Parts: sequence; C-alpha cells; structure tokens
Amino acid sequence: MKNQGVGTWPHRASRHAPEATAIVFRDVETSYRDLDDRVTRLAHALAGIGVGRGDRVALLSANHPSYLEGLFAAGLLGAILVPLNARLTGAEVAYALSDSGARVLIHSAGLAEVATRAASEVGTEHRVVVDGRPDGDALAYEDIIAAASSERIDIPVTHDDPCFIMYTSGTTGSPKGVVLTHGGVTFAVMNPIVDLDLCSDEVSLVAAPLFHTAALNYVSLPTILKGATVIIEEGFDAARVLRVIEDRRVTYSFGVPTMLDAMSAHPSWQQTDLMSIRRWIVAAAPVPPRTLHTFAERGVALCQAYGLTETGPGALVLKPAHVAQKLGTAGMPHFFTDVRVVNSYGEEAKPGERGEILIQGPNVMREYWNRPDATDASFTEGDWFRSGDVGVRDDDGYVAIVDRLKDMIISGGENIYPAEIEAVILSCPGVEGCGVFGIPDDKWGEVGCAAVTLEEGAALTVEELQTYLADRLARYKIPKSLIVVDEIPRNATGKIRKDRLRAMYA
Repeated sequence: MKNQGVGTWPHRASRHAPEATAIVFRDVETSYRDLDDRVTRLAHALAGIGVGRGDRVALLSANHPSYLEGLFAAGLLGAILVPLNARLTGAEVAYALSDSGARVLIHSAGLAEVATRAASEVGTEHRVVVDGRPDGDALAYEDIIAAASSERIDIPVTHDDPCFIMYTSGTTGSPKGVVLTHGGVTFAVMNPIVDLDLCSDEVSLVAAPLFHTAALNYVSLPTILKGATVIIEEGFDAARVLRVIEDRRVTYSFGVPTMLDAMSAHPSWQQTDLMSIRRWIVAAAPVPPRTLHTFAERGVALCQAYGLTETGPGALVLKPAHVAQKLGTAGMPHFFTDVRVVNSYGEEAKPGERGEILIQGPNVMREYWNRPDATDASFTEGDWFRSGDVGVRDDDGYVAIVDRLKDMIISGGENIYPAEIEAVILSCPGVEGCGVFGIPDDKWGEVGCAAVTLEEGAALTVEELQTYLADRLARYKIPKSLIVVDEIPRNATGKIRKDRLRAMYA
C-alpha cells in the first residue's frame, strides 16, 4: 500500500480476521470487514464534499463509533481529524473550528444546537449529523455512508503526516491544538501493546471520553491494531459498566479515579464477577491509596500510568507484575519513550529528589497547531518535552508524580487551566481582578475556586458568577466556590501567586 498511516488499519486487520468483532456499540457488533467497508465509504463521502489532503474534519459527540470511523476515514484521505470535547460551549467549539480551519463538523444530533451555532459563526462549510436526523442543510452520517462508493482508496500517507489535532487548554488562556502524526500515533499505540502485553483476544471497554487521548490511543487503537474487540459505551455509568464487565468478559480498560470510586461504591460491586480483567489502567488524576487498595481487594491490580495529550499520552506505566511492589508510583518509561527528572539547573535529579518530568520519544507531539512560539517553549535541549509536572524517582527508577509546576487543575480527569477561566471572569461586570486555583474535593480530586477583587460598590455571589459563566465555559470548568478578597497576591512581575492562594484558602 502507498498509505502507511493509521487509516489503513481496519483494512489490514480485516485481511487476517474479517469476521472478528471489531466494535460493539449499543450491543450491536461490527466485524472488521464491515468496519473496513464503512470507513472506505465514509472516506469517499468526505472526499465528495471537498475533503482532501491536509484538510481538517472536526467531530463533536458523546462516545460513538464515528470517532474511530472518522479517524480512519480522514487517514485514508490524508486529512486530519479534530476531536472536540463534547462538553464545550458554542463559543469554545467555534474557537476550535476557527483555529483548526475545519471544513467539516461531524456532530451528534443531541449537540445540534451548539454545533449549528458554532459552525455558523465561523463559516464551517459542512455539517454531518450522527445518531439522529439532520437539521437544516446538514447531511446524515448513515445516508452518506450508504450512498458512497466502496472502491479501495490508496493514496500516499506517511508517518510524518498529521493524523489528528487534539485541543488542550494552555496557561496563556487560549486552547492549543496538539498535532500528532501518523507515526506518533503508531508509536503511542505500540507502547501499551508492548508494555502491557495486549493480545488479539482482548475485550476492551471504552467508557472514558474518546475525545481524550487515553481512550483513543491507549485503549481503542491498540485494540484495533491487535484485531481485538472494542466495546464503546456512550458515557460512564457505574451500574452499566459493571454489568458489561461481567456479561462481555472485559479484559482491558482505562478509567480516572472518580470512575473507579463510583464503581466500587455501587451496590453491585461485591457481587460483580471481575475475574476476566487482566489490566485496568488508572491515570489522568492523582490516585487515592484507598482506590488502589479497594480494587486490589477484589483481585484487580490497577496499573497506574502517566502522560499528557502532547505525549500521545503514554510516558510512564506501572506494569501488572510490578503493581504490588511499586503501588502508588506511575512506573517506568514506556518502551519507545524516555523520561528524565531534572532539577531547576537542568541536571538529573537524584533518587528521592523532586524535579520536572521531561519526555522524549516518537510518540511526542510534532507541534502545537499554528503556535510556533508555544511549541518552542515546550521543548528543551532539542526534543525533550517539558511536562510542567514534578516527579520523584526512587532507587529502582520508578517515578511517582508528586506535584505540578503549572497551575493546572485536574478535576475528575478533566484538565482545567485557570488562565482561560480568569479571562472570562474578568469580563464579568464588577470584577476587577481574579485568580483561579484548585482546592481538594472528595469526589473530583480537585475543583476550581475563584478569588476575585471587585470594583467599589459592586457585589457578586457564587450563584451569580456561575450563572454568568454557564454560557461561556463548559460546566466542568466553572469554579465551585468564590472568595471576594481585598487584594490578589502577586509576585514582583505581576503574576498571581497561586501557591499563596492555595495556602490561604484551600
């Protein structure tokens, strides 16, 4: 084949096991032969509305097979998929569509209001509706697939070509598009396959959002590459997940700590048969010891992992064989990835000494989309990506994640960047200054808290603030509490001292 990219994977897998089940969604099974056919037809349909090499195709939906079909179809054309967080507001979707220059927006019928407003605002050329009937001038996903050609598409796509752009907010307040190439995705996918010994008989459960790299690159695509079965859940529901694990004999999955805690708190937890699980990855937020021990008591050794959208995501992983001895660490570097822990002088930190985690490997992003300055600032010594996270390595080389250099808040596995929220709060009438920081929360790990200074005579309650932000920010980004202060602590250069805010109010 001329195409060496990710888009060919369904066809390559179908050559070996065409009747094997590739995807299960709403209890409907799709074989690799049918997946290959649907992907080919979708690619022809997209080409028919003008999508070609280098064009961006955005996707906004709850978990749905269209995430995988859209990624593969774009890959057949040399186009680039742009998965968008389904919880974003219309303004946030419009920003991503405009910044990426997406020509097409594929979206679920349930998000039509947000999608239509955003697409109209920035002039996105086409909308395609999945999981429902189209509105206005939108196209129907299933109709365009059914009407398209099934003729094989094979154009040159290399490992250096962009595969997808995934948006992640930045400390400057505006989201940045992380560009992963076909080669980067391939190595990102190979990392868990090699280090976790994934097999061709895996039954992988995806209940975490597919617009995040963990569900996409760490669970779904490794499973497809092995010719195994991916079960896609539209969202996370503890009762449903426990039932699927038992009924479908799930072997592999990923979850953030809040998902795992919800499962173990469910009434059916003790009665559910979990014996089929070989590996369950937990990451994206600090993992409480109680969560690790609760699952260990049921015979499920949670494998902690660490990574970022920019690293595809895998950087560190704790293999199943080492969980008992190194419980609580994020493990060792993945097979194709190198990790260093360096002190403030850029020197290797000694065992037990904290330092910034640097990551290097073919799975690391190529760049931030149209942000050369941000790209340059994120790398040091050439190709070492600066994570902004603090780790400590033990005598055996296992790394524990202990702190963050950046002010990012991780709430229920979602990354929340204060600068983005502060920019919106500062537009609120009566607000003079603002600093957003994370405070501990028993359910979500962390939630946002806003400290504000007000103009003379102004007043603001947390309910009023949350109402103001409701149409401007995704719900999970909205601070859960508000503190009105006389002065926001800053350093000599005017930067907000988030450490002081946390010390004073957390």
